[in-house]
Amino acid sequence: MKQSFLTVSFLILHTLTAGARPVQDQLNMKIGQMIMIGFRGTTLQEAPNLKEDITMRNLGGVVLFDYDVPSKSPGRNITSPQQLKKLTDELQEAAKTPLLIAADQEGGRIARLKTKYGFPESPSAKKLGLLNNPDSTYHAALKIAESLQKAGINVNFSPVVDLDSNSENPVIGSLERSFSADPDIVTSQAITTVRALHTKKIIATLKHFPGHGSSATDTHKDFTDITESWNKTELEPYRKLIDHGYSDLVMTAHVYNARLDSIFPATLSKPVVTGLLRNSLGFKGPVISDDMQMKAVSDHYSLETAILQAIDAGVDILLFANNSSYDPGIARKAISIIHSLVENGTISPARIDSSYQRITTLKQQYLTVSK
Repeated sequence: MKQSFLTVSFLILHTLTAGARPVQDQLNMKIGQMIMIGFRGTTLQEAPNLKEDITMRNLGGVVLFDYDVPSKSPGRNITSPQQLKKLTDELQEAAKTPLLIAADQEGGRIARLKTKYGFPESPSAKKLGLLNNPDSTYHAALKIAESLQKAGINVNFSPVVDLDSNSENPVIGSLERSFSADPDIVTSQAITTVRALHTKKIIATLKHFPGHGSSATDTHKDFTDITESWNKTELEPYRKLIDHGYSDLVMTAHVYNARLDSIFPATLSKPVVTGLLRNSLGFKGPVISDDMQMKAVSDHYSLETAILQAIDAGVDILLFANNSSYDPGIARKAISIIHSLVENGTISPARIDSSYQRITTLKQQYLTVSK
């Protein structure tokens, strides 16, 4: 039968607060919701570690890919519409708390649901921005939303609201991922895209905060310094969408800007995430990191330091895409690290509760589950 997430969540919370599980398990159940991982396999049976993470660790979400970068192999999670829907059904059936199931379906070159697997083609953000026609953008985003909904994917890591301020940017401009260099065009296109996604109850994700459009290097591959290239106008799409009532996900970038934080890149920066995004711009929804295994983070910080700094910064969901490097035990490791940080007093239980509440609120708003 169809139950709302609110009912399922209430039952889980009631069980936890009634003392049916040890306090340690209660904490781990909340921490599990803060973790999203990538995995290998086109069925749940092919991913035994993932099944254990879902059933035993209350994993909060997964991200799906069509191509496995470490092994340079296609068909990682997606091979056809039928296969994908069966996979997402299996994932949700295994979960006590409904999963966030995410994909990067921006359009153009950044599409995990490709035409060669039987999914509709979609134009790039740049093409839509040049056209700058709300009806065209809405129609394109609605087609994406319909494909995601049919596939059982409930989170789109889109729209990109980075400004196209460096057309040679190897990870934004050169891939046509930005709508425009004009913040007004980016804002209007993003609002239209979000509206279309919401029509099919797909959670949107504004990225990459506080702006990745001016960078000359790729955070997947190396430390990326935007101190001299970044401009405060890159905040305008976020400001206007938040003022417009936006409260879905915002994804941080691993970019370093000494004018915003002289020590840490944005994902690990309290002045950026809490100070700028939450306090200055007034964002109330959940913050998700970009992939914590990207080299801009993993080559410069230990896993424990990166996790601690991201949570201290104000990040609610830690994304380990497992597609820069692959670690089938990453969820267990991350949850164990966070648990230890709480147990030794480095992170407060209240800090975990605040993230848990934001994640739960988002899931209550969008997700249902068949049980």
